[in-house]
Amino acid sequence: MTVKLAIIYYSSYGTNYEMATIAAETAKAAGAEVRLLKAPETAPADVVASVDAWKAHAESTAGIPEATAEDMEWANAYLISAGTRFGVMASQMRAFIDTLGGVWSKGGLANKPVSAMTSAQNTHGGQESTLLSLYTTVMHWGGFVVAPGYTDEVIFKTGGNPYGYSHTQGAKFTDEVKLAIGHQARRLVEIAGKLSGSDA
Repeated sequence: MTVKLAIIYYSSYGTNYEMATIAAETAKAAGAEVRLLKAPETAPADVVASVDAWKAHAESTAGIPEATAEDMEWANAYLISAGTRFGVMASQMRAFIDTLGGVWSKGGLANKPVSAMTSAQNTHGGQESTLLSLYTTVMHWGGFVVAPGYTDEVIFKTGGNPYGYSHTQGAKFTDEVKLAIGHQARRLVEIAGKLSGSDA
């Protein structure tokens, strides 16, 4: 069985979009079938339009499909990336997750590996608590948390977060950052492949 990976992100200004794109490229190279998807925007259109960077990012990514319950049923692995807001995931991602009761109730989210990434405006802006809160949801699904842990030395070089890659908004996407995101994506694909009996 091929690894079918749904990479679902929410991004106001582009940071988590960039992270998700890097992960998607790596996962495809590792043999996975990938759907790059965004959580639907819940902020009013006039609010988005009132912030130049937010509006510009929304317009530049308008062609990326919004994630649906069908995508969650299709996938046998998930990589979720969303910024932190007051120590938990952005409300847009939470709102999407809260639409999945129907899929969850029939076991459609169970027994699937899940990994997560996040970002914040400053280094200690709640990244770890955001990832842990998302993994709590995964446990309710009956999914398997696939954190990067300390399974590659690049983790130590990019902040040392064992729960998932976290990016400081405005920081450059260096080669080491790309390696850290890529390592997490490949690890997820590898574990998903083992669970599904795939060679991916």
